[in-house]
Amino acid sequence: MDLELRHLKIVRAVADAGSLTRAATALGLAQPALSTQLKRIERALGGMLFVRGREGVRPTALGELVLERARVLLPAVCELQEEAQRFARQGAQGYRLGGTHGPLLGGLVDRLAREEPGVPVTTYTSWSEKEVAGSVADGRLDFALVGVCGESAPPEPGRLAWMEVARDPVHVMLAEDHPLALARAPREPVELAELAAEAWTDVPGDGCFGDCFAAACVRAGFTPACVYETDTASCVHLVQVGRAVGLCRATFPVTPGVVTRPLAGTPLVWRHVLGWHPAARVAARAADVLGRARAAHAEALARAAGGSGLRAAPVQTAAPSPAA
Repeated sequence: MDLELRHLKIVRAVADAGSLTRAATALGLAQPALSTQLKRIERALGGMLFVRGREGVRPTALGELVLERARVLLPAVCELQEEAQRFARQGAQGYRLGGTHGPLLGGLVDRLAREEPGVPVTTYTSWSEKEVAGSVADGRLDFALVGVCGESAPPEPGRLAWMEVARDPVHVMLAEDHPLALARAPREPVELAELAAEAWTDVPGDGCFGDCFAAACVRAGFTPACVYETDTASCVHLVQVGRAVGLCRATFPVTPGVVTRPLAGTPLVWRHVLGWHPAARVAARAADVLGRARAAHAEALARAAGGSGLRAAPVQTAAPSPAA
């Protein structure tokens, strides 16, 4: 019998479980079937791998040797399989971009399409920055364009390389007839404490911005009494009709019925980041994509200042995932 990877997995499972009964359960096998397979493996390797006893099994000297090699080989083969799958999924041309909901991803797509006509660009969006980053780590996407709160680390720090695109102060969205909107000049800051009695609206996600926002409110002397968690369009609508206030990035453009004001003291900061797998073929294009993402951010800021009327997604306030 030739030794196969599945045989090493069986040996490792038996050693990890400490008994044939527990190993059989973990592997989804009947114990007699596992015992038979183990005997065949031992014959192929030339000796007993485990000493059986009333309290379970323990590796023999030969078993320790096999386990030592298995613990090196199995992760290496798994890594090889992941890398091969990642390589196979990646095209020689084109860009597969992932991001949380926001205007920056659209701006990057626009620049890529404008500067590389004919090169395919595909996108995937999710409220979850972890899902987007995981897709890049697994080779299903080339780049992740997401955001993080303040100095928080992006997801998958051990598997992806990350670079900062830009950072924005967080602003507050108000209805255009809100008393604070009428009383303040367009760039005049609003104290967070002045919004203590307001209801808030947000979109779902899995980042830490909700905790950071809650902490900022506590420092300002209050706890938000009501939070409406809903989709982006509904968030904007709730602000427009005066039902709630929300938070947005500095790239939020002028939108009918909504005004934005900076928060005094900049209690919250949004950091846009670009991530990619350093072993992927697209890593060679990362610097170029980063430069285009930074240019897209500059364009978004210009549109926000110029009042183009394009709509950007609100920053999350309860349990958000950072958005690009």
